[in-house]
Amino acid sequence: MKNMKKRSPLPWRFVVAFATIALLASTPGVTEAQSVNAGAKTRLAIVGLDHDHVWSLLQDVAGEPSAELIAIAESDSALVSHAQKEVPASVKFYSDYVAMLDEAKPEAVIVATSNDRHLEILRQCAKRHIHYSTEKPMATNTKDARDMERLAREANILFHRVRAGEVGPVERIIVQYGHRGPKEIGVSQQFANWLYDPVKNGGGAIMDFGCYGAELSLWLKGKPSRVYATTRKMKTEQNNKVDDDATIVLDYPDATAVIEASWDWPYTKEQVEVFGTKGSLLARHSTLLHRAADARGPNVAPDGENVALNPLPNEMSNPVSYFVDCIRNNKPIEDPVSAQLNVQVMEILDAARESARTGKPQELR
Repeated sequence: MKNMKKRSPLPWRFVVAFATIALLASTPGVTEAQSVNAGAKTRLAIVGLDHDHVWSLLQDVAGEPSAELIAIAESDSALVSHAQKEVPASVKFYSDYVAMLDEAKPEAVIVATSNDRHLEILRQCAKRHIHYSTEKPMATNTKDARDMERLAREANILFHRVRAGEVGPVERIIVQYGHRGPKEIGVSQQFANWLYDPVKNGGGAIMDFGCYGAELSLWLKGKPSRVYATTRKMKTEQNNKVDDDATIVLDYPDATAVIEASWDWPYTKEQVEVFGTKGSLLARHSTLLHRAADARGPNVAPDGENVALNPLPNEMSNPVSYFVDCIRNNKPIEDPVSAQLNVQVMEILDAARESARTGKPQELR
């Protein structure tokens, strides 16, 4: 592309299917205490192993030179046995995460549990001013998400949008996320036990993958004025209690976002398209394509041309490194993984579930 400069990649959260909400203790006493020995590694602990993303997180922890995994809390013996083969022998295992917090005294925890447990674990971490990072989505409902933000604020804890230059004002966003289904791709039984539970997960595909589209739309365009959604059960033979396919439409005064979240794609889908008056951007897992509005003719690629991406710095290369860097350098955790933005994600998902239930669009205030 003649007029496109080589640029750094979009933040990892935009191109990698992982979401983290992180909190950093910011009271003067805590910050000072954690900065006494700048050369020491940041002491990390894991709460829960029944979210399958935890295994890639353990790899990120192992590859982070500034961090040390000291403890894991999990009561499932099979998961513990598996984890013991993946981590150093020095890592101590607990069946009770509260006991782990008190005895191991980690500086930060990474939570990989069912969504309905996020608030209770945050309460315990906030009491002890322990940094906190959790898998997406933030909670199962807006009330819990707001409580999490309030607890963080009262404990003096900080929770952890895209320039439209190449495309002009954003007018349309299309987000397609999902895969063939948790059972079909072979998730662990422990993970499936709560993914298909309407209480523990909050829903099915609408929660699992709808949160990506809601978060990205908020980051790119801000809060919509209205939400309309439909959900369905495509795999009726499985008799699942939750949806496996959802479409969410977000209305803005000057734009529309369409989120297609599904456990019924024929293959894995991870892409975001953004359209504006000047052209479009298409982000996939690790690539970015740009097409200018005036690019026409038989030789123009339908999706546009590749944008050259500079390597990410180590501190932004994965969620663990980003989390640890913010802790060690007292940096604020920014959107799209901030608490404020992720409370709005839950507002959208609550409205989407209500719209799907009633068949009516839901206004957002």
